[in-house]
Amino acid sequence: MTDLRTSVPSAPTRSRRPHWAWLVAFAAFVALVGAAGFRAAPSVLIDPLHEEFGWSRSTISAAVSVNLLLYGFISPFAAALMERLGMRRVVTGALLLVSAGSGLTVFMTASWQLLLCWGVLVGTGTGSMALAFVATVTSRWFVRHRGLVSGVLTAAGAAGQLVFLPLVAMLATDHGWRLASLAVSGGALAVVPVVVLLLRNRPSDVGTTAYGATEAEEAPAVPGSSAARALRVLRDALANRTFWLLAGGFAICGASTNGLIGTHFVPAAHDHGMPHTTAAGLLALVGVFDVAGTIASGWLTDRVDPRKLLGAYYLLRGASLLVLPMLFAPTTEPPMWAFIVFYGLDWVATVPPTVALCRDRFGLSGPIVFGWVFASHQVGAAVAAFGAGFTRDQLGSYDLAWFVAGGLCALAALMSLRISPDRAGSPETPR
Repeated sequence: MTDLRTSVPSAPTRSRRPHWAWLVAFAAFVALVGAAGFRAAPSVLIDPLHEEFGWSRSTISAAVSVNLLLYGFISPFAAALMERLGMRRVVTGALLLVSAGSGLTVFMTASWQLLLCWGVLVGTGTGSMALAFVATVTSRWFVRHRGLVSGVLTAAGAAGQLVFLPLVAMLATDHGWRLASLAVSGGALAVVPVVVLLLRNRPSDVGTTAYGATEAEEAPAVPGSSAARALRVLRDALANRTFWLLAGGFAICGASTNGLIGTHFVPAAHDHGMPHTTAAGLLALVGVFDVAGTIASGWLTDRVDPRKLLGAYYLLRGASLLVLPMLFAPTTEPPMWAFIVFYGLDWVATVPPTVALCRDRFGLSGPIVFGWVFASHQVGAAVAAFGAGFTRDQLGSYDLAWFVAGGLCALAALMSLRISPDRAGSPETPR
């Protein structure tokens, strides 16, 4: 007699292993956190370097400006290079450059060496993992939840700031700036094994498809030289009005965040009697609220017109910058706490809608186009970083820098709302 228990096929078991897309997203997040260590360093090391070497704030800010420029202009070429060599190789090399650039500063004796380490080495490394990397990961690995994942990965920079800024400030205050630089170097080096183990170039490399996609929806690889591809995309994008509006708004975004607040908030607060560690703690709190704000922005980008989101974000940021000069004091008062919360929620909330607009208007070229848009972001950041330092040297105050940035944010809001409502409205969109 047949045993029915052996003749009835068993129900298939469902694999509990997460989709590879989430492992790639995790590796990207960790890499971006590790690279963000340097982003926390300049704001708390400007005064220690000024005191030890006698270099002016303009000179030190110039090194930050070189870093910010390379951070932007390397980005589109890195996005194209990821198509040729793969994300894992490019990101691993980038982390090694960040580690070397930060670590070698302990041996410097002249200002040109600061330009080389902070500017060239770290700028090239961080630029290779700039937000075009986020656009590449989300475009290749996600169809469902693209906006949300874009927000989470963008928030990685803020998370890195949250992790490193208080540590760097404490080490610089208690043990000197050299130990702080070595901590940043070690942080970048520590995440390399995670990248090597988990980051993969395309879903087809591991026999799967993008999360929420079919095989037909996976973006094909684009052959050709990385540099030529990046320049060709730029040439086509320059004929597109949407590109100019996105690039102009994002340049103001960079000026009002990385270039101004990210570089000069701590020394500006110290000018009003606030200790470096307290000011660094406030800037780290900006990172806390930025994580929440950017993830929320990613969620909203999946549901709301990205142009309207950008307009609202820029207007709110401009208003907060206009009142900031009145909030500085030796101690932290409730109005300053309100600024930290309000500004933090808006810090890089602009990124998910900007990535979405690039992807929607420029198709497969979207990540590289975003790389060029991000380059404009860093041009604005570099101008603001140097300009604010120069303003402080000449006028003895940062007030003018805050007011100019606030006014420019209103212009960025107007530019965002002038973007065509859909791709069909931009017939000159590059193929």
